[in-house]
Amino acid sequence: MDTVAMLKADDIKALIGALSKTIADHADELTALDSAIGDGDHGYNMKRGFEALAGEADALSAKPIGEALKAAGMKLVMTVGGASGPLFGTLLMTLGKEIGETPDRAAFNAAFRKAVDSVAVRGKSEKGQKTMLDVLYPISDALDGGGDPFGIKEVADEAANATIPVIASRGRASFLGERSAGHMDPGSRSVALMARTISDFMETRR
Repeated sequence: MDTVAMLKADDIKALIGALSKTIADHADELTALDSAIGDGDHGYNMKRGFEALAGEADALSAKPIGEALKAAGMKLVMTVGGASGPLFGTLLMTLGKEIGETPDRAAFNAAFRKAVDSVAVRGKSEKGQKTMLDVLYPISDALDGGGDPFGIKEVADEAANATIPVIASRGRASFLGERSAGHMDPGSRSVALMARTISDFMETRR
């Protein structure tokens, strides 16, 4: 995504605010999804984490993009409970470590793939187990395939919907066995919401 390197402090601050608003607006929905197949706290945990990021938006936006991502990831680890905090935190921290100071599209795509792989290692999971990886890997595949980076929101939405019939084989939802089918994975829905927010935001900066 060539425009990553062009993001200014005000852009980063605005993007953090947009992500925080999106998660807050959908906190009840995410919690309802998690209540069906998990412990029912995903939405409110994510809301708390992104509100914490918004509260530090000035400090985060003053950092180079890599350092901002690493700091944001650490904040999510510290403020989002359950398994989601470490997983989303790992995604951002690894992306920040790998992205470099002035990433072009190829560098961003490579860094994003490493970040997704790091989530898989952290969660001891793989694609197809009804986890956030079921959306992260399709996004990474689309970017690596040269797809329109501003079209990732459609890729993410389709991938999140595709988790509905899947029987979970990882995480708390796996305890339900076949009863986990028929529900969207809440982590996948969160990733899709974030992808749509980022995509829409970046389109305004073309």
